[in-house]
Amino acid sequence: MDWTEEQIFALAPDSSSFKSGKDLAKLDKWLSFCQSERAIWGECQGSGKVPYQTAIDISNIAFKCSCPSKKFPCKHSIGLFLLYIRQKNHFTNQEEPTFVAEWLNKRISKLQQKVENKPVDEKAQAKRIDARLKKVSAGIEELELWLRDLVRNGLIHAPNKPPNFWEHTAARMTDAQMGGVASMIRNIGELNFFSNKWQSQLLEILSRIYLLCEGYKRVEQLPDNLQIDLKSLMGWTQSQEELKQQEGVRDTWLILGKQEETEQNLIAQRNWLYGLQTHHHALILNFLHLSQPKDVSLLVGTAIEADIVFYPSNYPLRAIVKNRIGTKNMIAPIFFKNWSEVTQNQTDILAKNPWLDRLPILISGVRPMRLDEDWIIKDTNNQYVKVSPYKDTVMWQLLAGSGGKPLEMFVLKENDTYTPLGYWHNHKYHLLNLTKE
Repeated sequence: MDWTEEQIFALAPDSSSFKSGKDLAKLDKWLSFCQSERAIWGECQGSGKVPYQTAIDISNIAFKCSCPSKKFPCKHSIGLFLLYIRQKNHFTNQEEPTFVAEWLNKRISKLQQKVENKPVDEKAQAKRIDARLKKVSAGIEELELWLRDLVRNGLIHAPNKPPNFWEHTAARMTDAQMGGVASMIRNIGELNFFSNKWQSQLLEILSRIYLLCEGYKRVEQLPDNLQIDLKSLMGWTQSQEELKQQEGVRDTWLILGKQEETEQNLIAQRNWLYGLQTHHHALILNFLHLSQPKDVSLLVGTAIEADIVFYPSNYPLRAIVKNRIGTKNMIAPIFFKNWSEVTQNQTDILAKNPWLDRLPILISGVRPMRLDEDWIIKDTNNQYVKVSPYKDTVMWQLLAGSGGKPLEMFVLKENDTYTPLGYWHNHKYHLLNLTKE
């Protein structure tokens, strides 16, 4: 398996950790550096008498270090990984020491551990569901009244609303256990009302909310998977442990992009995958507390052979990794040839689930360009889409990487704007959006 420094940078918690890791990526900084089929490990002399023991699982990326750093991965892990990809021939093959073998075996045991089926108190469960349904019904009535008042008073007054206007309604929806609706309303409060597109953006969000309310009132009349989509948007959740009991979709999954968003004390990690045989995208979504170490097992720019289970949906996209078999080198997927093909595909998808606000795209033969004050991505038919604002650094990276020639790109559509996350050049995948604070 071949890794790149770009990928290691993407794993680093911040730029300072990566810089410190680069300083440690030298042979004279390590007392030992060894490898086995499963892992690499080494000892790095710190400020104390006892050297730090660092290990990396290279078959299912994970890190372990005896240093006291709260950053994950720490600078020693980054330094050892960089040293390995730069000077792999200096790593001697050795039998795994106890601290490495025990850690790896514990990880394998945990991954293979079967979930015990606990008995369900059906009466208590029915009571909870009934209470929630009543809350949701009351919440929908309140939401419809709020929507009517908003439209009756005129959407032109929306920019003058104070931030707590939107937050108060979102909080009310949270109380009604309608978390998905609360998130949509908070998105309204985050709109840029100084742009010339806020009217259409506001109307689109309000239309989705109204469609959701109308659909939920008739939820029992809808197909099963569409019912699940509506309930999920309202905030109903499905147990991942129950999903893991289902049969997965085995494929070679390309890991194309990773996004992180922080809200209050939670980090939302979005990992975008693509199946080479199924030609289907998958979203692996993880939520972590700020105090928890980040999940680094899905390394962007690599491929894994794995069984993935999709959440039930009219258009399945979100999924979980049930069983990971191995890691492979990146292989180019199948691309759309122009934006017309992309538009037709997105039309078919949104017909199945009109509430999807993020759609992954693989497209070839496109170039990054400037159009007045905007960045665009133009295809061979001179059709183009506008890139999300505030992406100048990323677009200059993309322009430099293209050398003015057409590229194969991985792009994410978020509502009505587009963000490139990576591109292929000389049969190699390059990451974008690598800026770290």
